[in-house]
Amino acid sequence: MPTILTHVPVSDGTPNRTALEALTRARQIAGENGWTCAASVFAPDATAAAETLGRYGAQTVYAVSDDAFAQPLGGLVVDALATVIREAAPEIVVMPSTEGMKDALGGLAQRLGAPALPDVVAFSASGTAVEATRPVMAAKFRATVTAEKPADAPVLVSVRAGSYTAEESAVTPEVIRVALATDPASLKASLREVIASASGGVDLADATVVVAAGRGVRDESGKALVDELAEVTGAAIGASRAVVEMGLFPPEAQIGQTGKVVAPDLYFAVGISGAIQHVAGMTGSRTIVAINKDPDAPIFDVATYGVVGDLHQVLPPLIAALREAKGQ
Repeated sequence: MPTILTHVPVSDGTPNRTALEALTRARQIAGENGWTCAASVFAPDATAAAETLGRYGAQTVYAVSDDAFAQPLGGLVVDALATVIREAAPEIVVMPSTEGMKDALGGLAQRLGAPALPDVVAFSASGTAVEATRPVMAAKFRATVTAEKPADAPVLVSVRAGSYTAEESAVTPEVIRVALATDPASLKASLREVIASASGGVDLADATVVVAAGRGVRDESGKALVDELAEVTGAAIGASRAVVEMGLFPPEAQIGQTGKVVAPDLYFAVGISGAIQHVAGMTGSRTIVAINKDPDAPIFDVATYGVVGDLHQVLPPLIAALREAKGQ
């Protein structure tokens, strides 16, 4: 029976949220075509994630366990994925369009001679063809692209965050343990140091709530309000390029065309004008609350709710109301 395989990265034993969204879509395609829905996971104890992947519909879980996966080594992921693909012989390999997997996608495509459809927001399968929709021109337009499966390789697809909703459909998966065929010491690249974000807090990539700051934040007093709103909502903190360049927020907080792509359930755009370069990184957000004193700011064109006003006047009562609602 043909197989569609979703690779699910894990961090501290927790599956990546975007990967679970992609797995949900893979399960739907498997059901439509009568295929097997499979997943791969690499970790020091990869089998520990099998139950979670089964809850999202993975009938087969290919688990590669090795202590080397405690560190984000891209070359090792490519090697392990190539091994699993030889074992599973899938028609399509799906993965989240995260920073780490973007590197792996290119390396894997070159290794296998496989067509790749990167950063898609929708995809479907019919016979040997995969059709996908992906944002282009800073997400201002969407292009429809198609790839045909070669005889000896799968079609590779990376899925943008927020494109689908992760939905459970529990099965008891068959767990297939796959040995890592590569000696980590033989890799040409090595990881010398991991530098944690200076801001700490919630990781932007998996955050369900994001508070993002724009040029309207201006100074430390505005930043303090953003920090407080993030604290009371349990949000990750993001920023536009302008305030990153001002030094108010670290580079890893930047959202947009030249930063990170996020798709939380709730996105606060605080003092953000809505330039297309920023909007390209957050349009997948399910609910967008924009706060800006300019009623003509483009951010209101994409916002679910808009508040016209100075953030120094809007945020304090909002924060107070949230604290009262939470009994803080």
